[in-house]
Order: sequence, then structure tokens, then C-alpha cells
Amino acid sequence: MAVEMISFARGAPSPDLLPHQAVRAAAARALESDWERALAYGTGAGHPGLREWIAGELHGIGAEHVMVTNGSMEAAALVFQHLLEPGDRVVVEQPTYDRTLLLLRRAGVELIPAPLEADGLDVGAVERALAEGPVKLAHVIPNFHNPAGCTLAAAKRERLVALAAEHGFTILEDDPYRLISFGEPPPATMLSQDEAGRVIHASSFSKTVSPGVRVGYLAGPPDVIAGLARRANQTYISPNMLAESIVFELCRSGALADNVRRVNGALRERRDALVEALGERLPEASFVTPEGGYFLWVDLPERMDAVAALERAEGVSFVAGPDFMIEGGRSSLRFSFASVPPDLIPEGVARVAAAFERAPAAA
Repeated sequence: MAVEMISFARGAPSPDLLPHQAVRAAAARALESDWERALAYGTGAGHPGLREWIAGELHGIGAEHVMVTNGSMEAAALVFQHLLEPGDRVVVEQPTYDRTLLLLRRAGVELIPAPLEADGLDVGAVERALAEGPVKLAHVIPNFHNPAGCTLAAAKRERLVALAAEHGFTILEDDPYRLISFGEPPPATMLSQDEAGRVIHASSFSKTVSPGVRVGYLAGPPDVIAGLARRANQTYISPNMLAESIVFELCRSGALADNVRRVNGALRERRDALVEALGERLPEASFVTPEGGYFLWVDLPERMDAVAALERAEGVSFVAGPDFMIEGGRSSLRFSFASVPPDLIPEGVARVAAAFERAPAAA
């Protein structure tokens, strides 16, 4: 009899967390009241109503500071294409999101690793990198980090913004998890502290609505946003106007806020179940307990090889640490708790622990 697969690998919610009824209702309203815009080409900057809502409701800025994109990964790709040249020095957190590493490697830049601490990026490593030469961009995931789960401390945010102003580099504040918070809201965005025009903020509705909606956005200095919007227009004319119309209806109706509250409660329950199961089944694990988001990063003793364990895993999947690292990471792994109902998490962690028992010790 086949064993049901339990997957901690993918950063996506299980189907029971997707607001299909709210999206259906919002789509009906969009096609009733906004159909001419929803079914037509737009501009590279995206849906004007959604731009205004994001700017005003989420950031307290003007719409000229915002453009809407087909997800935040496309937004990041646009930024990298617009700002970077081969050989530019780019600071990346270690670990960091694997797709970010892929995009930056394709851009031919020099990756400068900066380790993560329990309260986010080691700012001292950024200062040391700046002492060694110019930095063009720093990519930072400030809230409920993917994959590490940590949140960047307020003082570190302030220092990074000051360093960017002093040394003339750009911060890409990659922040898709900000609203997925299980307690107190995270510290103020770096965008809100930026007076020198050095911060570009990226976010997404993939985590607050659904991955399939593919709506993200960029917020930053108006001249930079205008340049990015022109590049978008030249690349794909306009982002998905139908999806943006639906998201706009969710936002202005209050359905988005309702869904965030519901999802956050469910994800907190899953986070708690994972922390408890790790304590029972993998007591060697060390980790930061995330206060939001989807992910928990586990560091294990060096003798425990996550790559070998994944190869021997039965009925369970996870992502081994090297996928998120410039080098190293074999004794680490990422759990996504968003995709696993809480009643399956103990069994899933038990299967992960069994895989480590079957795996040979690291050399």
C-alpha cells in the first residue's frame, strides 16, 4: 500500500487555505464593474486602482511610487535587469531564497555573502563588504525570512538604510510575508525610512490571496518606478489586468483583510505543531521560531547530512540547505509548514527523523 506523501518542500498553502469563494465573488464584481479595464491591455505600471490602493493603504505614499507586476519574482527580475551589469557586487543573505540566487547568477554578478543571525542580516558583514569595494545592490528579505524564518531588527533596518544612502547602493526590500504575522506587526519597512531614494520594496499577493493569482508590486522612488514600468511595457505590454482587477476587488471590499486573519490563525497552528514535533523527534535541531510567514530553517550537527537524508526519505519531502546557499548548508534544511495540515505534521517530522537515521554521517 502506497504511503501518502507529506511535503514540507513547497512554499505554498494547502488547498483548504485558499479563498476560492471570495475570489469567485471578487471576479464576478470585477467583470461587472471593471470589465473594460480587466479585459484590455493596461500600461506597464499596472491597474491604476490597485496601484492607488497599495500606495495609500499599505505604504502611505502616492501612486507614482508603485507599479504592479506579475508576481514579486518578476518584479525582482525586472529590478535586476534594470540595475545590474555583469561583475557588479551584490550582497545576498546566507541562506537566501533559491530563485533569487538563480536570477543573480544568470545576471553574472559577483555574489557577496552576508550571514543571517537570529535578528536578521549581519550588518557588520555588509560594512566589511563596503570596505572592500563598491556594492551595487543588497537583496534583503526583512520579515519572516524565506528560508530562515527570522525577522530583521529595527535597528538593523535603520543602519542598512543609512549605509545605502552613504555608499550609494540600492536595497531591494523583498517583503512578500509582511502581512503573514502571528503576533505583533514587524518593524517599519526600510522603504518608509528611505530619504535618499535607495530602497525598492517588493511584495506580493501570492501569500495573502493565492499563489495562482500572480500579482505582485514594486514601490520606490518615482523615477526608478517609471523606468521599471517602461521596461515592463517593452517586455510584456502590461501585467495581467484581469488578475489585478480581481485582487483590487478583494482589497477594497475587505475580503483580503478577512482572509489574512483566517490564514494567519491557521498558519500559526501549523507553526506550533512543527515546533513541538521537532522538539520531540529532532531534538538536535536548532532554529529560530518564526513569528510569521511559511518557513522554518533547521540547523543540525555537522555529522547529519540533509542531502543524504533527503535521498533516503520515504513518504516525506523537504528542501536541503545547499539549495539556499552559495556554498555549504548540508547539515541544514527548510520546512514549509504552510502546505501541511497540523494533524499530519508530527508524522511528517517523524519520517524526516527516520530519513536521517538511515543516512550515513557526513564526511
